[in-house]
Amino acid sequence: VISHKQYKKRSEFDAVVHEALTEAGVEIVCLAGFMRIVGAEFVSMWRGCLLNIHPTLLPSFPGMQPHEQVLAAGVRVSGCTVHFVEEVVDAGGIIVQEAVPVLPNDSPETLGTRVRQAEHRAYPEALKLLATGKVSRGKGTKVVWKL
Repeated sequence: VISHKQYKKRSEFDAVVHEALTEAGVEIVCLAGFMRIVGAEFVSMWRGCLLNIHPTLLPSFPGMQPHEQVLAAGVRVSGCTVHFVEEVVDAGGIIVQEAVPVLPNDSPETLGTRVRQAEHRAYPEALKLLATGKVSRGKGTKVVWKL
């Protein structure tokens, strides 16, 4: 485990993580619950091989407190999105989305439980698509499909 608390600058932390990933022969980086914004240089070094999951149907409700945002908006459907990571948070090309209903008596916790179940299906699916070459990052935030 590499603790970001040991580094004064995000760029220093990102460089150490990049070095560790490279030395380990990592080909795809999957962020989940990381809750730290990676720097532009790190994104650039791993572009097209860096995935994240967000607990809403992006582009709706990006950022923090997603379930609270969903409930406050009164939408009837939420879900999760697996996407390529770009410099802008939650703005990368979408690989997989899975919808879940928003129920009338939902709290952030109950909605979050259903969304997490969807995440456990969506992330492996997206990883498989990328690892098998069936999806790749195109220009900008476009996703290229080879099904």
